[in-house]
Order: sequence, then structure tokens, then C-alpha cells
Amino acid sequence: MDRLDAMHLFVRIVDLTSFTKAADELQLPRASVSLALQQLEARLGVRLLNRTTRHVSPTLDGQAYYARCQQILQDVGEAEELFRASQLKPRGKLRVDLQGTQALRYVLPHLGEFHACYPDIELEIGLGDRMVDLVREGIDCVLRSGEPKDSSMVGRRVALLTQVTCASRSYLDRRGTPATLEEFATHDAVNYAGSGGRILPFEFIVDGETRSLTLGGPVSVNSASGYAVCCKAGLGFAQIPRYAIEAELASGELVEVFPQWRPAPLPVSVLYPHARQLSSRVRVFVDWVAERMAVAG
Repeated sequence: MDRLDAMHLFVRIVDLTSFTKAADELQLPRASVSLALQQLEARLGVRLLNRTTRHVSPTLDGQAYYARCQQILQDVGEAEELFRASQLKPRGKLRVDLQGTQALRYVLPHLGEFHACYPDIELEIGLGDRMVDLVREGIDCVLRSGEPKDSSMVGRRVALLTQVTCASRSYLDRRGTPATLEEFATHDAVNYAGSGGRILPFEFIVDGETRSLTLGGPVSVNSASGYAVCCKAGLGFAQIPRYAIEAELASGELVEVFPQWRPAPLPVSVLYPHARQLSSRVRVFVDWVAERMAVAG
């Protein structure tokens, strides 16, 4: 068994948590699977798997080797895919991580269209706002808001989202509506914690210049959906992409202030590692997400 085959076998054993299941899937004798793993461990000089009569799990060394094997096997598959006729018909698993509220509004409701065009692509989707390590976690691409900061990633901007400064009607009835930024600075905020827990300031474009203010407040969150919910609960001001609260603005549950001094539009980008540029799966998904996000604003 060559090294790539041994890597593939090891990955399937870990994925299936069973020598027997891996042997059955790969149509190999159980004894051959056990021998191949013994030889692999001997060649590497480490124990890769914890084995009991009922369970198989990777050791710490096995976890590290598993991650590297996944990356190597994926890279080999993509390199071969680039030169196959099937390049015209992308196939295989695609792992993506999407910002939750954007995915729920613009992406997930239309996944049936993507599947109809590319039925051989299997999507594995994570939702959230957390920072992910694409290479370490084996993620092919992410959809994120804000200016990209990781120069090791390829970025494609897919939208600019209008942002509004708002508070709930109940909060304004209780505290009053500020008429100036000086008055605004005395109010409460629902603060948003960015990467590293840093509180993001409120920003206003006044006469072509950006003015930043940081307010105190009873709560801070690191989730876009939680941010809007806390604002609607009357806990203070927030700056939120307009698309996420259009219904609440229309009903009067939330009220925009300072529409003449809105913050700069929020950029949204699809990011992926340089190595994924070869992947047809990534290319067609990025193109499709760009089309879906083109209606955002």
C-alpha cells in the first residue's frame, strides 16, 4: 500500500471510528487494514490510534496527522481535478463557513438553485460570526463582513451593506432621542465585541470625515443576531446593516437616528486560501454567492 493509500485508509478509520467499517467501505480484508496501520505507525514512529474492542479514536499525534492527511489528500484531489474532464462538472465535498444572518437572508433560501446546477457538490455549511482558521480547520471558503485583514487569503468583495444607527421605540420613549453626537455620547449602547473581544466603536460620516464614539452600556455581544435582538429589547443603540432590521424599521419597533450621518457601508467578502484557487468547487460556489449577494445593500 503506497503512502497516499495509507493516508486515505487512516482518514477513513478516524472518520468511521472503526477498522471494520473502513475495511468494508474500501473493500479490503480486515487483517490488511490492521497491518497497513501497524506499518504506517512503524514508519512514522508514533502511535496514531487508541484501540479498544468497541472504539477507535486518534491520539494527539493521530489528530495532528489526520489534519495533515486531510489537507494533502484534498490538495492531490484538486490537482488531479484541474486536469480531468470532470473539471467542467465540479464534484466532491465543499466546506464553507457563512455569517449567520447573511446566510439566512441571502444564501440558504436559494441553495436549491445551487444544488440543481451542481448536484455532485456536497456542501458542509457552518454558521456563525467567529473567526475560523481555514487551513487548520479544513474550510474551503468563508463569507465575512468587514475589511479582510489576513493577507494569506484571497478575497472577493460581494456586497456593500448600508448600516443604520438605531434604538428601540421603548428605549427612545424612556431616554429621549439625541439631536447631536454630543447628546448621543451620553446614551447606552448594545456594544459589539469584535475579534479579540475588542469593542467596536460607533462611526458616523460627518462632512466627509469619520467620527468615532464609544458608549457605555449594559451588554456586549459577539453575535450579529444577538446584537439586533438586544437592541430590540431596549438595551441601547446599535449600528446594524439595514437589511437585517428592515421589518422592525418599517413597523416602528426600531427607529433610525442620524440618517444624515450614516456609517460607511459594511463590505462583505468571500475569503479562501490561495491553494483553493485551483478548485472548481470553490470557484463555482464563490461565483454563485457573489450573484446572490449582489442584491444586498
